[in-house]
Amino acid sequence: MKCFCGNILTVDRNDNVCKYLVESNGMIEYVGNDLPEKYASAEMIDLGEKALLPSFVDTHQHFASFSTFHAGLNVMEAESNIEIKEMVREFQQGSSKKTLIAFGASPYSVKEGRLINREELDEVCPDKEIMVVKYDGHACIVNSKLLQKMDEKVKNLRGYHPDTGEMNQEAFFEFSNYITSALSIPELFGNMQTAVDFMAGKGIGCVHTVSGVGFPGNLDITMEKIFAKGLNNGFQIRVFPQSLDVKTATSRKLPRIGGCFACALDGCFGSHDASLNEPYSDAEAGNGVLYYEDQKVIDFCKAANRAGLQIEMHAIGDKAFDQACRAIKAALDDYPRKDHRHGILHDCLPTEEGIRICSEYGIQMPVQSAFINWKQEPDSYLEEILGPERLSRLNPLRTFERAGIMVSFGSDAPCTSPDPIVWIDRAVNNANKSEAITVKQAIRMCTVNGYSVTFDEDKRGTLEAGKIADMVVLSENPYDIPAEQLKRLRVEKLYLGGTEYRSCKENILRAALRGLTSGQKA
Repeated sequence: MKCFCGNILTVDRNDNVCKYLVESNGMIEYVGNDLPEKYASAEMIDLGEKALLPSFVDTHQHFASFSTFHAGLNVMEAESNIEIKEMVREFQQGSSKKTLIAFGASPYSVKEGRLINREELDEVCPDKEIMVVKYDGHACIVNSKLLQKMDEKVKNLRGYHPDTGEMNQEAFFEFSNYITSALSIPELFGNMQTAVDFMAGKGIGCVHTVSGVGFPGNLDITMEKIFAKGLNNGFQIRVFPQSLDVKTATSRKLPRIGGCFACALDGCFGSHDASLNEPYSDAEAGNGVLYYEDQKVIDFCKAANRAGLQIEMHAIGDKAFDQACRAIKAALDDYPRKDHRHGILHDCLPTEEGIRICSEYGIQMPVQSAFINWKQEPDSYLEEILGPERLSRLNPLRTFERAGIMVSFGSDAPCTSPDPIVWIDRAVNNANKSEAITVKQAIRMCTVNGYSVTFDEDKRGTLEAGKIADMVVLSENPYDIPAEQLKRLRVEKLYLGGTEYRSCKENILRAALRGLTSGQKA
């Protein structure tokens, strides 16, 4: 039994701050401002100026991809393509693998103002296949060796650009599928274990992962479910199969379906293929790409809703957002459900009508506040392609809050690094002051709202008696420090089930066998 004394941020319905929290056998037994005599002998942990709050949730992540890219080369902080070339040169010299992955290239954060190209990759990596994934996770640049390997399969697909080596849309999906399916299962399991330990260091106790990126027979979905059920250190993973086939979820006894890739209704701003109601404002113009006709999306939503599944779909542009709203509304009009918790991912450029539908039909929104003031996709670029009026409507968190929509935060990793302190800081210190939210609202979006997305709020998400003691210790009380100083917060400890976090690294076969027989939720 442990008693925490200090700033206890319960994040309960009233956002109460209490002085004492007592944990016993992994559960929260007492929270209050006066410590009952029966707890006087408990081990006392004095928080001082620190704060205890619920563990964080990442409500949208490509877990297998993040695990893979996290084990590869991260070039996000590079300031030039020359620097990226040198990083690639050193990386390939130090690796025994025949196929390499780098992540984070952006034309907006390097001095050349363009993506690195195939010819430049060939200069430093001619003998190994390499794919450099763009920061938004929707495009990549490949060298000649990898292009030769895949050319017959991709040359007739949309998004194929062999001159520069840039691949997007369907061509990118094929390269991504090739890379992920080339990984061995033990290697991927090991990468996943490392990724979980990394996220735990950021105070994350639960991840919602979207799976289904090209493994034969959707092996990665099955594998992520086994991995999730095999964890025995309290870390939680909820799996969303990225498929338009309802059986992909029901055959695996998963209660939810959706994500990106097959469930993406459009692309993204960085690749100029987010689907817009009005054309882009720059010289390239066009309205982006809407991947499906309305009827296909409506039919999918109706089938999934009638099967009792929770639905999530990717929508970046306003045209895609409207399509998602229409489809989920049609599904619920067809077969009403009281507590479905269907969601739309990203919601970067919503419309007034779509927001009204989301509010009326209880559609929740896992958004990425890390996209606000994002170095890889700066406002100057977004204003160029969207114009000032649409720029002012991006990521309208306060508007969503006022509409009574349940918003949660996620990383879209590997697009951004899973770091809830960044999510809170960007949401509160939004340069667009009209859409900035309060610290308390941001913390709710990182905690209880995240757990509520997957019906976990009865056990986790707030610090209240009777709940599992999944808790984070922060270096300071975020309610007390100036908003502009939020980024200085540090995660000092993560407790899962009342126990200080322990690494999930163990024998992979043992973990997999446990996952095959465990009754743990996934």
